[in-house]
This record gives sequence, structure tokens and C-alpha cells, in this order.
Amino acid sequence: MDEIAELLNRRPELKICEAEIRNAADLLVTCFQSGNKLLLCGNGGSSADCEHIAGELVKQFSRSRPLSTELKDKLGPELSKELHGGLPALSLPSMIGFHTAFNNDDKPEFAFAQQVVAFGRPGDTLLGISTSGNSSNIVHAARAAQALKLPVISLTGENGGKLAPVADCAIKAPSRQTPRIQELHLPIYHALCQVVEDSLFS
Repeated sequence: MDEIAELLNRRPELKICEAEIRNAADLLVTCFQSGNKLLLCGNGGSSADCEHIAGELVKQFSRSRPLSTELKDKLGPELSKELHGGLPALSLPSMIGFHTAFNNDDKPEFAFAQQVVAFGRPGDTLLGISTSGNSSNIVHAARAAQALKLPVISLTGENGGKLAPVADCAIKAPSRQTPRIQELHLPIYHALCQVVEDSLFS
């Protein structure tokens, strides 16, 4: 099944983003197939989206994710019966201790960039979510990722803002209204999670 084609059938207004959505799917599949991780950042509702995406990837989403025989042997029967294949996705906004310390001692708009420097490794990918595309902390994180040679995927509204030009793949949901943009972001990232899961746990 072509999950992205299904997405476009359900939400035809997203056809304008098809090439970018497919590119993002390819970047994510490559990232995880290579054993690397996804870093996610966003503010407000987009922060909640980061948590949502990480949740879909760290645990099984919509299909069975069997553990490898080698991992089952290491875990033993009790653990391996209850666990399933996971993908490393970190929601950067969720680190409250770090953010309160950094925001108290340093300039808050550089907090996500600091996390990218701390966690980013060659082959990792950054997904930055900003409905306006102009959130300075997300833009700084993308710039830090670029400096470290991490592919950057941006998820914004139709303007793209300052974030889209510093992204390797810029998905611009076709709206200028924050609630409508957020409504379109969810089916996009659900489709991306489904493509990743189908590709890695077929």
C-alpha cells in the first residue's frame, strides 16, 4: 500500500506537498535503517506534536514489530514477550530540567540548538515543527543541525518562514491559519510514521 497516496486521497489539499512528503519519508527511512535517531523540536501545539510523533515511533504504531531473535535471546522470555521493536526518536521539548536550567542561565531561543549539539550525531535527522516557520529557537536548531551535517525536515504553514530555507526538506501545509496548519500536520506525520513502520517492520 502506498500510504502517502492514501493520505492524498483523504486530504487532497496536501497534493501540493506530495514531493516533499515523499522526500521526508525517504530521509526518515534512511535515518532509521542506518541505526540513527530522530530529534524533534517545536513549541506549544507543535511541542505536543513532537511528543506524539516520538510516541508513535518508540513503540509500535499500527502493526506488529517483532524483536530480532538475537534481542529476544538477550532479553529472555519475560521481557521479549512484552516488548516490541522501537525506533529512537527524541522529543527535545520534553526535557524540562534542561530547559529550565538553560532558560535561566542562557538565551532561551538557543535551547534546542544546544540539544542538537549535545545529541546530534552523523546520520541523525532533525524534524523542526513551526506553524509560522519563524520560531527563532527552531530556526537556530536547524542551523545547528546543518552545521553538524544532519538532514533537516521542516513542517510549517504555506509561507515556510525562515525555517524552510534552512531545511533539506520543507513541507509547507497549505494554510496560513495556525489551527488549520496544525490540523494538516497531524495526518502528514501520521503518514510518515506509517511509511517508516511499514519499511522497517515489513
